[in-house]
Amino acid sequence: MKDVLLKEFGRIFGDTDRAQVFFAPGRVNLIGEHTDYNGGHVFPCALTIGTYAVARKNSGTTLRFYSMNFENLGIIEADVNDLKNEKNHDWANYPKGMIKILKDENFLIDEGMDVLYYGNIPNSSGLSSSASLEVLTAYLCKELFGLELHNINIALLAQKAENTFIGVNCGIMDQFAIAMGKKDHAIFLDTATLEYEYAPIILEGKKIVIACSNKKRGLGDSKYNERRRECEEALQFLQTKADIKNLGDLTEEAFEEIKAVIPDEIRRKRAKHAIYENQRTIKAVKALKDNDIKLFGKLMNQSHISLRDDYEVTGVELDTLVEVAWEQVGVIGSRMTGAGFGGCTVSIVEDIFVDDFIINVGTKYKERIGYAADFYVVEVGDGPRII
Repeated sequence: MKDVLLKEFGRIFGDTDRAQVFFAPGRVNLIGEHTDYNGGHVFPCALTIGTYAVARKNSGTTLRFYSMNFENLGIIEADVNDLKNEKNHDWANYPKGMIKILKDENFLIDEGMDVLYYGNIPNSSGLSSSASLEVLTAYLCKELFGLELHNINIALLAQKAENTFIGVNCGIMDQFAIAMGKKDHAIFLDTATLEYEYAPIILEGKKIVIACSNKKRGLGDSKYNERRRECEEALQFLQTKADIKNLGDLTEEAFEEIKAVIPDEIRRKRAKHAIYENQRTIKAVKALKDNDIKLFGKLMNQSHISLRDDYEVTGVELDTLVEVAWEQVGVIGSRMTGAGFGGCTVSIVEDIFVDDFIINVGTKYKERIGYAADFYVVEVGDGPRII
């Protein structure tokens, strides 16, 4: 891969002098969905698929970006001292936004760069191609410009870039999982405090299978921000009865006692999902530590039902993938993962049934939806690095 990327960099930018190759992973969230902006727990892991970059400083102040995934857009240029979100710059707004935030935080980036990107994360899949791109850009800037940046700081600044430059009011999970990834481990993260621990993913005789619905969606165009607002409004009502900062501060029992203070069913359902999903995530990590993979799978299934019925972010495509998965032999658990409204599901499947799972779920999905899903048997990988 490195040789292929360097060759393409030389073709696009003339030569490969001083060019370095970098990688940042994608991520999948095993459980804990739409809890990260509600002060709850999440349980994501970095993947071995992700985003690559070949980068070097150039002699001027021009940033030159090129993506092998969007070759039709050619080289996109911007001045390092004048970075704005421009619609015609499309995907390049993500690295531009990351560099702008770094500069705003007084990190010295005073020269232009030539950067070639290539990602093997499916576009709009829900495996965090945008966060991977942001973390990767911050990491390569750290290395090229000698910036004093810890990976946790990279995660926080990448989230800020997504919030303020891109305009998606996301939580910290995606950027944190990618920046802090550890091979064969998931990250049990309390998003309210950023306290975290690594939990080994021991799937003896089992595999993680991602199913991409191929329904395209972008977070900025979805109802993501609407869901966040509904949770914030529900929290304000609950705070009249309980001394809490976030929905994640409540147990299921405490919520049931005071939920009537929320005047409408929609916001009540949104709060219920956030609170119950947080507790599910805590229980799921304990189950994994206890080597109770069946309970972990059961909690994954419950998570999807809550996302479908209370949070209403699944849709026919994701529901079809999950409901057909539940019917298959050897499936431990299956749920949508990511923001929803399209994207992917994650399933834990016994090794010997993986091939049958992919054939059976793929066939029924195409029959019902009219186009094919893509499947990926994935491994848990490390965070960003130089290759």
